[in-house]
Amino acid sequence: MLAFILRRVFQALIVMVVVAYIAFLLFQYVGDPVVFLLGQDASPQQIRQLRSDLGLDQPFFVQFWHFLVNAAQGEFGLSLRQGAKVSRLIAERFPATLELALVAAGLALILGIPMGVYAALRRGTFLSQAFMMVSLLGVSLPTFLIGILLILVFAVMLGWFPSFGRGETVQVGWWSSGLLTRDGWHHVVLPAITLAVFQLTLIMRLVRAEMLEVLRTDYIKFARARGLSNRTIHFGHALKNTLVPVLTITGLQLGGLIAFAIITETVFQWPGMGLLFIQAVTFADIPVMAAYLCLIALIFVLINLVVDLLYFAVDPRLRVGSAGGH
Repeated sequence: MLAFILRRVFQALIVMVVVAYIAFLLFQYVGDPVVFLLGQDASPQQIRQLRSDLGLDQPFFVQFWHFLVNAAQGEFGLSLRQGAKVSRLIAERFPATLELALVAAGLALILGIPMGVYAALRRGTFLSQAFMMVSLLGVSLPTFLIGILLILVFAVMLGWFPSFGRGETVQVGWWSSGLLTRDGWHHVVLPAITLAVFQLTLIMRLVRAEMLEVLRTDYIKFARARGLSNRTIHFGHALKNTLVPVLTITGLQLGGLIAFAIITETVFQWPGMGLLFIQAVTFADIPVMAAYLCLIALIFVLINLVVDLLYFAVDPRLRVGSAGGH
């Protein structure tokens, strides 16, 4: 177990160094930060002085080493557009994105798993066919179109939910939460549904496929031969083994929800990291872009590490194979 964890941590460190190198290249090939800071009218002396102050006159790998050290401390310099520390901007926006992703993931799991189980156990029924048709729509429709349709119906036509913003928030230390207020929940409904639709359909179809596969295995036939009830077979044996691959996919999809909430945050003007990144791309704010890239990579690496450990703990075959290997 310890060797497994150390191996995964070592692989995660390599991935983070590679991502940091890619992010560092943004500073080298996507515009000159000195020009962004001083403007086109700066004198050569001002440019040389600022390049020296920022360490841009040093060799490439020396700059990269300083970038790695600062990135490990969560420091990515100043935003070229806002003039504020990038770490502070990320800290202000991260709670909004994480809460949106968690609510969307919760919706996808709470609805996707029961729908997938029902579609597998009640094949051919009207409701099962309706679930499959909805899943096709969820996979086919682009996220921005789903968001616009929800705004049109529930915000414009019915007026049930607001169409933009995060609503009222409560400050808990450095963390700002909208999930502790009624207005915050009122604002999160539409963007969370928009973000959850694709994940919900993916989980539903995966659970259905895995459930059908498990129900055809020999140990399920043996359980039926022993006279166990359908409820025990379906939920005590089949569903338990179905959730092993679902655990992996769901964990990775949580990282995807955080990383790819950009479109949803843009449509609903949700004040999260995705909207900050879009604004950074528009103004070529390289420090913010680099910080966002490193943070998303870190989230994926950590989630992947946790999923690997959970998978190792849930599936005894991995533990047996690891012991046999040693």
